[in-house]
Amino acid sequence: MKLIVTLLFFISAFNLSANEIRFNNKRIIVKLKEGQAMPSHHSIKKVQHLFKQLYVLHLEDVKSLKTDFLDSPAFEYVERDFYSGRNKLPQAERELEINEKMAGEFNDPKFGKLWHFNDKTGMSVNRAYKEVINAKGSEVIVAVVDTGVDYTHEDLKEVMWVNTKEIAGNNIDDDGNGYVDDVHGINTISRDSNGNATGNMKDTHSHGTHVSGIIGATQNNNVGIAGVASNVRIMGIRTVPNNGDELDVDVIESFLYAAKNGAKIINCSFGKAHNEGGMAVSETIKHIGETYGVLVIAASGNSSQNIDSRLTYPASFENDHLMVIASTSNRGGMSYFSNYGKKNVDLAAPGSSVYSTTPNNRYSSMSGTSMASPAAAGVAAEVLSHNPALGPVELKNLLMDSTTKVGRFSSKLVTGGRINLYNALQQALNR
Repeated sequence: MKLIVTLLFFISAFNLSANEIRFNNKRIIVKLKEGQAMPSHHSIKKVQHLFKQLYVLHLEDVKSLKTDFLDSPAFEYVERDFYSGRNKLPQAERELEINEKMAGEFNDPKFGKLWHFNDKTGMSVNRAYKEVINAKGSEVIVAVVDTGVDYTHEDLKEVMWVNTKEIAGNNIDDDGNGYVDDVHGINTISRDSNGNATGNMKDTHSHGTHVSGIIGATQNNNVGIAGVASNVRIMGIRTVPNNGDELDVDVIESFLYAAKNGAKIINCSFGKAHNEGGMAVSETIKHIGETYGVLVIAASGNSSQNIDSRLTYPASFENDHLMVIASTSNRGGMSYFSNYGKKNVDLAAPGSSVYSTTPNNRYSSMSGTSMASPAAAGVAAEVLSHNPALGPVELKNLLMDSTTKVGRFSSKLVTGGRINLYNALQQALNR
């Protein structure tokens, strides 16, 4: 029955109008049943293995696949490669006027703009560095699956992940991993003639650079701001177009690349309001969690709605290796735009008027659960840095158990609280 339903969804796509949900007509996702071989078809140009029984078929045209192929008993399911839908990403905005001056453990000149570091309405970052953190932890790689990263930014260039097995600019796949010149990450939007993701993940928007600075802008370098995490390496993966219209296959490939190259945390400041019954992205999150020890942290979305009933993805997937984040303001309440859900949204983090890095050595404030997710990812990275033995589910549970409880959140979030670095570190160091 599951296969029949999936195929009906697939076949019905050919009748969709241009104004309805769009998909890439050059790729499909298939999952083979255990022990089955891939059926052949004249339209298949390339078979790309993802993991276990999951594959991407690169095609001349998906419409050439008739029912006799799609209903093959070899398949457990077949999914289209859907676009998420065009969506305007957060943009630079007027800076928040902060009345109180923060004294901190950082010499970064713009540190005073980081309200999310405070103890009252933020994540107790400043207190954690002052009272708990007395030594540098282990390095943690955080993958930012987004619009790319300005890896030359003055406050990010020292914290970028580097693939030491790759020689920059020689147009050769030096490490044989299938990607050419992937020095700081990959670009799944720009592909070569063979359909392979390319290596230039430079941000041409600003969203991914802003997200990266929140997580790990270089601390105490007398430049700009400080990121939440002190010993992090940012792996940049350009998968989200500037109009926010990412594809499922690109998201899956990004997750797998990040996991195989050592990322323990993946930040996802993106999402979509439809999923058509597809499970490949969720299965990928589970796979990289169980196989590589990765925790995926995702934004809950900015539609001011309950995503327990009005689902959004990946946030609404039921997955132990996924932690979903709502947004709060500098007054301590939930941001007016933030999605919520007593079942599907785990906790909150600062996301309104968060100040961070933008391309070309600039800085600005942005608002969105897109900013809340990396704030939580930064906390997760710092905690993991000081207790590397934590598995992804254990790390998630620790972060959820150590939140600052907010009465108004009790009916809107699983934990009813806002993430707290000070509390989480105390728990992590006592384990």
